[in-house]
Amino acid sequence: MFERFSADERAIEGLPVRLVIALVVGIASLSVMMNTLGGLTALGVTELDVKPQPEVVAEGSNEITVTVVTPKGEPVANATVVAKDGTATLSKIRPAKTGTNGKATLQLAPSLGPNQEEGTITLDVKPPAGGGYTDDRENTKLLVVSGSGQSS
Repeated sequence: MFERFSADERAIEGLPVRLVIALVVGIASLSVMMNTLGGLTALGVTELDVKPQPEVVAEGSNEITVTVVTPKGEPVANATVVAKDGTATLSKIRPAKTGTNGKATLQLAPSLGPNQEEGTITLDVKPPAGGGYTDDRENTKLLVVSGSGQSS
């Protein structure tokens, strides 16, 4: 009986193929498990948003105070706020860093195009390093209205 087994070349040839398949399946399973575990740490990351004050401004020079907040409304220190063109235009990108109270002050002079009644300025956040924060979703935008379209 043992002689037939050792003389059968098909069993010896098939064995390495089965081992390779098992190895490939094992590595694929391990990869899926590692990605799942890596995703669990991402669940502890807090998304940030901004609260501009005032929320609506006219064209021209304006001082805007932006508070970077967590979903619970808690201020976040040492975040960088970047104001840039949305549907309204800025002469250049304006960054500012938040203080311990989570507030940053920006000097902005937005302008609108011809026949444009309103537009927006985009406010992005670069979270502080090592704080467990992220800014993946769209933030609150600053609304810019034309001087002639603004009501008192």
